[in-house]
Parts: sequence; structure tokens; C-alpha cells
Amino acid sequence: MLLSFSIFGLASMTFATNAPAQVACSGHKLLPIPRPESSCSDVKPQIYPSPDGALRALVFPVDVSLYATPDMESRVVIRTSNSDTLISKDYSSPRGANGYYVVNAKWSPDSQFFVYSMSSSGGHSPWSFPMMVYSRQKNRIAGFSDMIHGGPTVSADFHFAGPHTLIASTWKQPGSLDDKIAVTVDLEEAFAKLAPSSD
Repeated sequence: MLLSFSIFGLASMTFATNAPAQVACSGHKLLPIPRPESSCSDVKPQIYPSPDGALRALVFPVDVSLYATPDMESRVVIRTSNSDTLISKDYSSPRGANGYYVVNAKWSPDSQFFVYSMSSSGGHSPWSFPMMVYSRQKNRIAGFSDMIHGGPTVSADFHFAGPHTLIASTWKQPGSLDDKIAVTVDLEEAFAKLAPSSD
């Protein structure tokens, strides 16, 4: 009687140990073992409607590597309300660990600009959060760094003051990561000064 109880207990323990672990489908994580090929197929894009309802920005999880959650890298798409694609930008890398994923994103109050900050999928330069800006009038995506004389953005956080004035953070002096300052940019003026796109 005691022997059969012990065998049953051992069988239960083995079953519990071999139970499949829950697959991680979000959270920007690298995984120690690959997830199943068909996992996370129901992951949906994040959708950001413009305040005037005319456009939508979508942030798609790229899902290149099975050794990472599918949101580890992003693709940004701007569409009209009737689903026509205006522009698309892919931030994925061939192996899924050298690209970028979107951290924060929002439209300007006047619906003319969509701004998003990103972080490296492989953890490179963890202090840097590249920011990109979509201009509705120009139908162009440009780097915010080009609007602040090549300086980096050192925080994923940003906000708007007025219809299209963006406030973000950069370093006070090159290489000084502990000393950051706010930088304010009128996006309409900044796009007017940018060199023509080479895309």
C-alpha cells in the first residue's frame, strides 16, 4: 500500500515538472529557450488615432526571433481612416536583437505630427532613446536628433506644449548622462529646416 502511494506521488511530481510553461508574448524580453513557432499569433498592433480622427498610427510587433517576445522590435505604419497606407518604417533586425521597439508614442494636439521614442532590442546604449517624428504635411519620418543638432534623447518620455511644440530630454554636455536638460522644438519649423529626404 505504501509502495503504490509513493509511486503515485512520484508520477504526480513528474507530471507537474513536465507541464508546459506559459509562453511569454509581451514585455520586450529575450528568452532563454525559443518559444514554439506558432506561438503569439494573436498579438495585435497598438493603434494611435490622431486627435482629428483622419489618421491612425499603428505599431506592429515584428516577431523576427523566437528567442524573444514578438514585441521586441517594431514596425510603424501611418494609415488614413479608410486604411490607405501613407508611410511605413521597419525597425527590426535580421536576427531580432539589433533593432528597436517603440516605448512611447503620441500625436501632437493638432494632429500634424506623430512622435515615438524607442529602445534598443539588444540592450545596446541603454541610456539612449532615439525619437522619430512623422510629419503629416511632408508625409515623412525624420529623426528628432537631427532637429537638435545631432544630440541624443536620453529619456523615452516627452510631451507637447501647444499644438506642435515638443519637449524632450537631451544631455547637457556630450557624454554627460547624469546631467540632462529639456529641449523644446517647434516641429513645424524643424521640418521646414530639414534637408530633403534621401528615401
